[in-house]
Amino acid sequence: MGIVHSSVVEASRDELFAWHTRAGAFTRLSPPWQPLSLAKESESLESGRAELRMPGGLTWVAQHDAKEYDPPHRFVDYSAALPLRLLVPWRHTHTFDVVSEGRTRVTDRVDTIVPGQFLRSTFVYRHRQLADDLARHHWASTLLPGPLTIAVTGSSGLVGSALTAFLSTGGHRVIRLVRRAPSTRDERRWNPDAPAADLLDGVDAVIHLAGASIAGRFTDGHRRAIRDSRIEPTRRLAEVAAASGQGPKTFVSASAIGYYGPDRGDEVLHEQDPRGDGFLADVVADWEDAAKPAADAGLRVVHVRTGIVQSPSGGVLRLQRPLFEVGLGGRLGAGTQWLSWIDIDDLIDVYHRAVVDSGLSGPVNAVAPNPVRNEEYTAVLASVLHRPAFLPVPDFGPKLLLGEQGARELALADQRVTPGKLEGRGHRFRRPDLDTALRHQLGRFKSEEG
Repeated sequence: MGIVHSSVVEASRDELFAWHTRAGAFTRLSPPWQPLSLAKESESLESGRAELRMPGGLTWVAQHDAKEYDPPHRFVDYSAALPLRLLVPWRHTHTFDVVSEGRTRVTDRVDTIVPGQFLRSTFVYRHRQLADDLARHHWASTLLPGPLTIAVTGSSGLVGSALTAFLSTGGHRVIRLVRRAPSTRDERRWNPDAPAADLLDGVDAVIHLAGASIAGRFTDGHRRAIRDSRIEPTRRLAEVAAASGQGPKTFVSASAIGYYGPDRGDEVLHEQDPRGDGFLADVVADWEDAAKPAADAGLRVVHVRTGIVQSPSGGVLRLQRPLFEVGLGGRLGAGTQWLSWIDIDDLIDVYHRAVVDSGLSGPVNAVAPNPVRNEEYTAVLASVLHRPAFLPVPDFGPKLLLGEQGARELALADQRVTPGKLEGRGHRFRRPDLDTALRHQLGRFKSEEG
């Protein structure tokens, strides 16, 4: 039993092995559909151990075998904690063989009692992530050949955790700006109300992701939290960046396609189009304006106007997936409203490009090039999960959960947004169509894939 999965990656053996040794590798290779969370990453491929939280309070411990450690050819880990090592014995051998200059065969061999057909999706996912991430870092090296020091707020969130893992495995130093006392040398304490003057010293770029979740019923308190967690903290961080003589040259801030308003119909929306109406449009306009101190000081400022992020680890897909898996999914309202979405790994690539591409500035629409109507999204998700989708959700459903305003601006928003600036820069999307994105994120690959 078990599995052997192999693929050729366009990278040298030394580069691939080094990638696996860096913080964030486990996160980048962990399938998001699995009910596991990383409790502790291994400090060493030679003799370290990683710990994973599992359902039911169980912990999976992956212990690296020092006797089998042979860089850059091989490393091995095995299940080391009771009772799982008895119930599910597991030995994972990672090997790297030179195919030709700049090309390496990566092979995963897992010896276990688990049948291979149950492991296939995991390793198709892992090998794609590895190859795609290395390709993006190779591309970036043609623009900026050296590693950067990048400060990130909101690093523990859905986007932040994926982005920091991507950057660190690419060889960059990531400084996490945290609100608690720092616990490592790569953390700095950040007070959003009064950031320290030297907070960004020695930093090449800032990626500002922090902000209260927009999801929720649009009460006065919720609207206040959305605004207060974005406008002034962004302004104060931009002021520190502007005043720092040893600080960043690039300031990248999260933003949202809510800028365009919720009722734009079939109008194709570009970055230069005027803002729409509504609460979120007001917030986004003020949010982007709050970064003006950095721009006035000569920093390159990028506002990443994000669409509906596709990941089963968070956001809308995390809420919808359980309903669709039991056959209770369906379109929202009439189903004709446009949904401008983006795969989470493509969003990570947009932030990466915002840091390394000096030709990118101002608002950037972080959406896939193929938006869909809600009824099409429903049909594709149901097809990927092999489930029916016969139960439409009438308008009053979102209104009960989110309130009138929340339903209009979130669940029933109608925005057909295009990634005009990215396409103008020749940007390559990993997963530009919805079916491919959902299959990758949910591990529902076609039989001929991988």
